[in-house]
Amino acid sequence: MSDKLTKILNASTACIARNGVRGMRVNDVAAEAGVSAGLLYYHFTDRAGLLAATLEHINKQVSKDDAAPSTLDAEGRKRHFRHLLLDEIKDDADVRRNSVAWNELRACSIFESELAEPLSQTTTEWNRAIARAILDSSEGTSTEEAAVTAEILTSLVEGISGRWLNGFITTEHAHSLLTTAIDALAAARPATSRESVV
Repeated sequence: MSDKLTKILNASTACIARNGVRGMRVNDVAAEAGVSAGLLYYHFTDRAGLLAATLEHINKQVSKDDAAPSTLDAEGRKRHFRHLLLDEIKDDADVRRNSVAWNELRACSIFESELAEPLSQTTTEWNRAIARAILDSSEGTSTEEAAVTAEILTSLVEGISGRWLNGFITTEHAHSLLTTAIDALAAARPATSRESVV
């Protein structure tokens, strides 16, 4: 991706985090990125295209370190897996901005149908990345068990991050809740059928 496109998508993320999806204006994104609105329409066709690209961009920012280095031992892979989840909630301006924008896009997808498909795709990618990390960090776990556990944990991260962003809980408490859930799910294998999870 070119530096200019990255700058535009970072500007879009910042505008969503600041004003929400409904308050995001293409002209504001263009001004923040230091480009013309026409350039945004050239690259993204319309506002929906820009929103979908922003969602994908946020997902790539968050997941850029998903793969555990092959040089890690078993304990290192377990730590890596934990950090993939815990690093979604931390006292860092970029993490907070991405989390606000992600949660806003997720909430708006209920009312803006053009966001539903890109959100579903990025959520599926996130679940797969976490499932791979589970498989890398735990012996004897089936692919289906890892997929179910990943979906439980990513859903939990989304809920906890909403409370964290609202200031209802601290970063430390959010990490404590996630660590407790990770440990509990590691100790008890989840049901492998999606129907039995409900």
